[in-house]
Amino acid sequence: MTGGLALAGFAAAFVMAQPSDGVGLLSPDDAEVVALGQGIYVAQCAACHGARLEGQPNWRMRGEDGLLPAPPHDATGHTWHHDDETLFTLTKYGLAGLMENAPPSGMPVYEEVLSDEEIIAVLSFIKSTWPSDIREHHDRLNSQSE
Repeated sequence: MTGGLALAGFAAAFVMAQPSDGVGLLSPDDAEVVALGQGIYVAQCAACHGARLEGQPNWRMRGEDGLLPAPPHDATGHTWHHDDETLFTLTKYGLAGLMENAPPSGMPVYEEVLSDEEIIAVLSFIKSTWPSDIREHHDRLNSQSE
């Protein structure tokens, strides 16, 4: 009996340690993907979105150039209000990938800069930093969009 309980405990711990089968494109529980994404984020995104994903000051107010500053990607921003497909498309193609007659944006297009896997890694890194309640909300968005 003791051996059976130990085996059951080991099995439960093993299952809990595995990456979750989340919904959507992102893999925020895959340490390798997240590490890759963090490195790419530092190199490609942090200059505008901040080293701590904090975004630029007054990110909801257009600057003198008419553009919105880079929003935060942490829990205070709006990134988690969009499903994975939307985030991926925005990163790869810019606003033009989401709408006709897209307004001007300071967000670069990464279609020729990052591979699809690298974009997913960056977005996975960002999601990995969110609190569990926001990640759960984001998973629900992905479930609704499938």
